Amino acid sequence: MKTAMTIVVSLLILPGLAATPLAQTATTAARQTADARPPAPAPVGTSGTNAPASTDYRLVAGDKLRIEVYKDAQLSQALQIRPDGKVTLPLVGDVMAAGRTSVELRDAITESLKEYIGNPVVTVIVTETAPQVVYLVGEVNKPGAVPLANGRISIIQALALAGGFTVFANKKDIRVQRKTASGMQILHFNYKDALEDESRREPLTLLPGDTVIVK
Repeated sequence: MKTAMTIVVSLLILPGLAATPLAQTATTAARQTADARPPAPAPVGTSGTNAPASTDYRLVAGDKLRIEVYKDAQLSQALQIRPDGKVTLPLVGDVMAAGRTSVELRDAITESLKEYIGNPVVTVIVTETAPQVVYLVGEVNKPGAVPLANGRISIIQALALAGGFTVFANKKDIRVQRKTASGMQILHFNYKDALEDESRREPLTLLPGDTVIVK
């Protein structure tokens, strides 16, 4: 009579013994893959005692930035936006920053770097903001800078803070100069029409750095 015998062999890695070469290879490969991946872009935000809390803040001349390019210390820069609204980076050159959010500036720099770097990872951080003001010039009683409350002010409120108009002011064609990413924008505002507007539409809202010209 024949007896069938089944032999079960178990391989155990006992505590204190090294893993098999196959296990070591798999572990090493996994670590190398993880290290090779660039980190996800850091949240585009702000820091510093004088920085805005919201990422929809639009940059103005005088703002201080920290631009980080992953694994490239030469391209990573601490910069201040110049009076012309631009910043300068190696390889990229001049980039318009004023009028953009930090997200928009990050995207613009990333797109420009693609010509030189494969899959660049860029982070833009606002470290310090310039005083948020608008400027009123021309035929107003108190020309000069007017601070923005909570970053926003209507043109009617700004004109009131400037002491109103002189007797020579043209109230029908007040101009607002605004720097944007695409260049200088000129807005027109009719003060008389705004006062007579029965629809109660919200008057023109000024942005930091705007210049109101009353002729």
